[in-house]
Amino acid sequence: MVRRRVVVTGMGFVAPRCRSLGELWSLLTTGVCAARPYDGYGLVSLAAPADFDGHISEFESQDSTQQKAIRKSLKVMSREIQMAVAASCRALNCAEIGIGQIPSERVGISFGSDYILTTPEDVLDGVRSCMTDSLFDFSQWGTTGLPKMTPLWQLKYLPNMPASHIAILNDFHGPSNSITLREASIGAVVGESVEIIASGRADVMVVGTTGSRLHPYKLMHAKQHEELTETACRPFDQHRDGTLLGEGAGALILEEKEHAEKRGANCWAEVLCGSYRSRFSRSDKDCRREAVRNVLEQVLQRGNTSPEQIGHINAHGLGSKSSDSAEAQGIHDVFGKRAVPIPVTSAKGHFGNLGAGSGTLELIAGILTLRNQVLYPTLNFSTADSSCPISVVQSADVPAGDSFVKIAMNPQVQVSAVLVKTGH
Repeated sequence: MVRRRVVVTGMGFVAPRCRSLGELWSLLTTGVCAARPYDGYGLVSLAAPADFDGHISEFESQDSTQQKAIRKSLKVMSREIQMAVAASCRALNCAEIGIGQIPSERVGISFGSDYILTTPEDVLDGVRSCMTDSLFDFSQWGTTGLPKMTPLWQLKYLPNMPASHIAILNDFHGPSNSITLREASIGAVVGESVEIIASGRADVMVVGTTGSRLHPYKLMHAKQHEELTETACRPFDQHRDGTLLGEGAGALILEEKEHAEKRGANCWAEVLCGSYRSRFSRSDKDCRREAVRNVLEQVLQRGNTSPEQIGHINAHGLGSKSSDSAEAQGIHDVFGKRAVPIPVTSAKGHFGNLGAGSGTLELIAGILTLRNQVLYPTLNFSTADSSCPISVVQSADVPAGDSFVKIAMNPQVQVSAVLVKTGH
């Protein structure tokens, strides 16, 4: 039996300083950094979608009944969930898929996220009620503090709620799953969804990721444990000193190719496969290079593609010393024997690390490079580093080729990859 092919028919996102696909491409190709000044927690800048505050107009819903349902549900959506729902609405609009247009049981969802934390405001009244002599008395929490929490409080922060809200708001009854691999989530949700469509269990899958590194608790943790820049994020550059922090979400509509063609959909690209791997060590050995190598070999094998056939790499490119070196060396292990070095680009110089949201936004950026047939330069890269033996894109005249691999990785040494080619 011929394997069912999977194409991208819709893309949507919530990201800093851009809202449409055209604005995203303009930002990438004109060398604009989406970060804005910030003076909290000792950080100098953050990348936040300042124009997104959860207003109903920002969801761009085309259905009045759905708009009412979104308004009603906002009180049980954290910011990450709101961004996920908005990104999915925009992606469905891009794909021209309205409610009821496709049989509900033939549309599924797979969505990834960071761990989602409650905000201090949600627990403030309860904590105050348990204070004795300026100290928090935990023994009072169950009887005094907890009753002051809103009854639906926990629904705002469950990581399965992005997929749940998207399914309910659109009446989708197909396969549904939630992935919490942080930055590495994109390869898992796409890989799973491609297999679901290929096996005939669904014709359409809404996939995406959402995340925020700007929660107060996450900011404090990042400041203590991560490499954060005080100037600019410089992926793979010799003088890189860390990443920026941000937040955002993205969504893709994956669709069986013949199904998309029959309804006259625009096919942005074809997705061959996705994969994810992890590598741990009981010692202090850094296993990230091996994990990157393993996932690249796996995704090429699944896609029946050789290193020479790949047009470029859309890298994780965090901007930190250790992460970039490990990733670059893993790429070199797989692609280093090519006659012509493979071009490598990264979007984190523009957006920083948006948590799980980075994966989908960067995948969308990669798809736009195929459509425009040129790569965007890696912002802030100027000096090659011998510990990063790759060919980093520095100018806007490098051909994109007809395929690419998107790499994403998290601090827990979980790495994912997606193999995409032109949709012709």
